[in-house]
Amino acid sequence: MKTLYLDCGMGAAGDMLTAALIELLPNPDEFIEKLNTLSIPGVQIKKETAVKCGITGTHISVTVHGVGESEEMYGHHNKHEHNHGHEHEHKHNHAHDTHQHEHNHAHHHSSMHEIEHIISDLKLPKKVQEDVLAVYGLIAEAESHAHGVPVTEIHFHEVGTMDAVADVTAVCLLMNELSPDEVVVSPVHVGSGHVKCAHGVLPVPAPATAHILKDVPIYGGDIKGELCTPTGAALLKHFATRFGAMPVMKTQAIGYGMGKKDFETANCVRAMLGETADKTDVMLELSCNVDDMTAEAIGFATERLFEGGAHEVYTIPIGMKKSRPGTLIRVICKEQDKENILHLLFQHTTTIGVREAVTHRYVLNRSMETVQTPYGEVRRKISSGYGVLRMKYEYDDLSRIAKEQNISLDEVKKRLESDGTI
Repeated sequence: MKTLYLDCGMGAAGDMLTAALIELLPNPDEFIEKLNTLSIPGVQIKKETAVKCGITGTHISVTVHGVGESEEMYGHHNKHEHNHGHEHEHKHNHAHDTHQHEHNHAHHHSSMHEIEHIISDLKLPKKVQEDVLAVYGLIAEAESHAHGVPVTEIHFHEVGTMDAVADVTAVCLLMNELSPDEVVVSPVHVGSGHVKCAHGVLPVPAPATAHILKDVPIYGGDIKGELCTPTGAALLKHFATRFGAMPVMKTQAIGYGMGKKDFETANCVRAMLGETADKTDVMLELSCNVDDMTAEAIGFATERLFEGGAHEVYTIPIGMKKSRPGTLIRVICKEQDKENILHLLFQHTTTIGVREAVTHRYVLNRSMETVQTPYGEVRRKISSGYGVLRMKYEYDDLSRIAKEQNISLDEVKKRLESDGTI
């Protein structure tokens, strides 16, 4: 299975993640050129060689309308990635910056709606657009919680916004190109101490970062300062399959994404891409028998169980006591979802008891890619492992084309195959 491991022992920021992932590509310069042709408003992206504690890696610099954001402005990461929302006018100060500073350029605030408009104008695959907006959604929700205002009132500073748009877009594009089957992230070092900002002195991690990293293993350590930014936290939260120690893997590529500031410890995110063993899951079977539910009620219960995290839900006709016909309802789920599934079974079925069995599931590695066709984008599911390779085209995409062209699904497949696009 294709596995990406991210070592966040010195935290994470969007530029550091971008730099680390770029080093995993066979031709990083081509990717930088691709980023710059996206025409993110006012943005120019460059990669530079950087050395930390004797380790050579890559540093990513972003200028907005020719203006770079220096370490004197932004401290630890040489990047303003906070995008902290302001429900008030802030007189030339950024919330949660390591150093307050004055700007010589005009200020403009972009709402989440305007961010969505910026992203929709970029020539990005649909999946990448969805990832970018999902990451921004995490940041906006965290800022909303921290500031106590609705998400619709959260605004982003123009330069910080474009800088962060570049970082988030770059990471989402890189993840799409690398297409790992699994992303494992180490516990995240968030730093310690306090940071001075327009609102006063705040603890590390900053409130928005802390909110995003709920349910994620984090730690402080002895390094003073903010090591993990809200943008870095949101990217990790969105893409991580799980958080934990590095798995047993055969490493094929290693990337070092460098921050700007120097510490006694190498200030970098390390990305390792390689192969792990074919996937085996430990699953639970939760089963119950009912003989007094209508088909409609069972159908409704099935829908709620899927919504609650069930991987599979199916029914089997059975004979019960007193010769009554009944139904066996069986749910396949992960251990972490067991309590919620049990609650839903008792809430939406008439059962008074549920049986549990532990089972092992052997699965193929699964990934999704997007194919460009004369009729628009078509998503393709790829399954591999155990010596087999299977491909299946997304029904919704084929159905859309069939309706638009007023042809059958089989005809869609034939046309696409004859065009050589799938």
